[in-house]
Amino acid sequence: MGSYVPATSAEQQAMLSALGLESVEQLFDCVPPEVRISELNLPAGLSEMEVSRAVGKMAAANRRFDSCFRGAGAYRHYIPSIVKTVTSKEEFVTAYTPYQAEISQGVLQSIFEYQTQMCELTGMDVSNASVYDGATAAAEAVFMCEERRRSGVLVAETADPQVREVISTYCASRGVSVTTLPQRGGALDLDKLAEALTEQTASVYLQSPNYYGVLEDAAAVAEMAHAKGVKVIMGVNPISLGLLKTPAEYGADIAVGEGQPLGLPLGFGGPYLGFMTCRQALMRRLPGRIVGQTTDSAGKRCFVLTLQAREQHIRREKASSNICSNEALCAMTASVYLAAMGPQGLRRAAEGSAAHAHYLAEKLNALPGFALRYRKPFFHEFVTECPTEPTVLCAALAERGILGGLPLDGGLLWCCTELNDRGQIDELVEVLKEVCAL
Repeated sequence: MGSYVPATSAEQQAMLSALGLESVEQLFDCVPPEVRISELNLPAGLSEMEVSRAVGKMAAANRRFDSCFRGAGAYRHYIPSIVKTVTSKEEFVTAYTPYQAEISQGVLQSIFEYQTQMCELTGMDVSNASVYDGATAAAEAVFMCEERRRSGVLVAETADPQVREVISTYCASRGVSVTTLPQRGGALDLDKLAEALTEQTASVYLQSPNYYGVLEDAAAVAEMAHAKGVKVIMGVNPISLGLLKTPAEYGADIAVGEGQPLGLPLGFGGPYLGFMTCRQALMRRLPGRIVGQTTDSAGKRCFVLTLQAREQHIRREKASSNICSNEALCAMTASVYLAAMGPQGLRRAAEGSAAHAHYLAEKLNALPGFALRYRKPFFHEFVTECPTEPTVLCAALAERGILGGLPLDGGLLWCCTELNDRGQIDELVEVLKEVCAL
């Protein structure tokens, strides 16, 4: 293993010249001056016990909410203890990218099982071995639909704003046009969709349940798009699929989404898991890895990496995708969660989430100033008006140990899962009455 050799001033100057810069400092212009430091004044080393005590004091400053009514893309669900028990085994935690199939059979089998479960969950024919997160999955799906004579994606305004931003960022690098379609009453305006669809459009991205929690008319969107030869990418909440129709049943060509609800804790935003499934006709366009099942020379069942474009690793500038990182641990977590829950357990989690959300919506709608903003079917999220400044109200709730809904355009986006029992909901309503003096 070679040692690090710092660049000489001549080499540094050559680099700056090639970049059209005059100083190294210009490389960091994007970093705000107030957060830059000129040098590190590190204290003397501490013992393990001293470090543990210091970190404990820092952790004590964190606020942990046992009563959480916020979602907006990341959701707090019950995670069976067996999930962590299985996935924390060191042979899984330290597993490397399975390039050599003959010594990676365990990892490959776990990915194969994950792919099988995701296909069953979404109703699609093929799944890849997962990507970085749900937003990345949506953006990669857009590129899957691009053709020589068709280009551009129509994105519903009702989709998660962060997902829409990632799609726009990806497409900007490829010169793919992104058209945002407006909403009407909390759902995609189908009239605007009809106007925007052309024979040259490649794809439509729709999220259901959408960012406002509303269930979109996905079947109508698929019918309209397919009439023009346009492919449909559908973003879904995997827990909702325990209760709702699959993307395949709605007519989608590609199903994507954030896999975090499937056994992954909120974890301050990651690591998360993007799932991608599609119909067989699009199989060869799937980015990343696909694990296949075959037999060895002795006729025994075994697993291999298949349909993986090697240019993703070697001729990167010509690759259709550069998804290479190993997300197998997060995928295995989702797989173990689904195995532990089973179809009935997943359905109960979905039913509990929906039932609690509708109970909360009924209670809030009865309070002055908290009327439901959209009168449409929803799964486990919904938007209400707010009689006071939403951020002020959320701060007051936080002081009572409650994480309230997400402030959104003067209202609040509320969420319930199976963990929000009736007692928590009734407590929230009483606190709201007190804080707002209703």
